[in-house]
Amino acid sequence: MVYFVRTASERDIDQLHALLVETFHASYDPFYGAQAVEKMLKAWNSPSAIQARVIKRGAEFLVADSGKAIGGMGYAATYPKMEKTVMLHQLYVRPSCQGEGIGRDIFGEIETCFPDSEIMRVEVALQNSRAISFYSRLGFTEVDRMEEFGGPASGLPAVVMEKPLPR
Repeated sequence: MVYFVRTASERDIDQLHALLVETFHASYDPFYGAQAVEKMLKAWNSPSAIQARVIKRGAEFLVADSGKAIGGMGYAATYPKMEKTVMLHQLYVRPSCQGEGIGRDIFGEIETCFPDSEIMRVEVALQNSRAISFYSRLGFTEVDRMEEFGGPASGLPAVVMEKPLPR
C-alpha cells in the first residue's frame, strides 16, 4: 500500500488514538506489561492530548495516510529549554506497516520542518533496541541517559539521542 505524508488534522484524532493504542501495546507490553502501558496511554495519548498536539503552534504533527488508513505518525516541537533544538516526541508506525519505509518517510519530512533549529533530540526507552537501532540508522547518536522517561517516578529509563538537522 502507498502512504503519503501529510499534516495531521483534528479529523484524524480517532484514527491516531487507535494507532497509538496498537503501537504502544506492541512496542511496550514486553518491557512494562499491559497495565503500565494502559497508564501511559491514558496520560500521554488520550484523544484530548492528541488534539492538543495537533493544534499546537511551533510544532509539526504528520501522518502517513493511504487514503483508507493512517499507517504512521510523527510529532515534533521546538524545545523551549534549549535554543535551536527540536524534540521528536513521537514517531510510531502501525505494526503491520513496519518495514515499509513509513517511519523513514515521516522522519524525512519532519526533520525539514524546523529551518531555524540545529539539533533534533529524541528519548527512547532503554529496552527498545529496535527503536534505538532505527534512530541510529537515521543519524542519531546517544548523548545521555535518563532514569525517569515520561515523568518523575515513572521507573522508565531512556536513552537520549541527538542528530544535527540539515541546513
